[in-house]
Amino acid sequence: MNFEAAQPIKILLVEDNPGDARLAQEALKEAKVANELYWVDNGVKAVQFLRCQGEYPDAPRPDVVLLDLNLPLMDGREVLAEIKADEVLKSIPVVVLTVSEAEEDILKSYDLHANCYITKPLDLDRFMDVVKQIEEFWLSIVKLPPQK
Repeated sequence: MNFEAAQPIKILLVEDNPGDARLAQEALKEAKVANELYWVDNGVKAVQFLRCQGEYPDAPRPDVVLLDLNLPLMDGREVLAEIKADEVLKSIPVVVLTVSEAEEDILKSYDLHANCYITKPLDLDRFMDVVKQIEEFWLSIVKLPPQK
């Protein structure tokens, strides 16, 4: 049996709205599961973080990515496509967390192999609840793939 202390779950939040990022950070701070949250505010930075490039040479590999679709420089669909086309990154679960309820965005995200698609509620309390539920499901219930 392995009795090592569980390592904190590493979460990469890709969100250009500072208010939504702050809310997600607050919700995850209250989480039952130890986590380390990393935040980038555009798609180019997300890809650089994941590939340890640019200003992120020592970035840790996240256990899960929370990805907004509507991002500057490189949108979330492009980021998702990059992640899932990369042999090293494709096993990282990607949770699309966005305001879009458009059927085409939902279908495209799943076509690009998103692990799930969640529409961000506009209500502050409901948004906090959704982030907590994401934490509960992805970080407490789901068995994540081992680090490569």
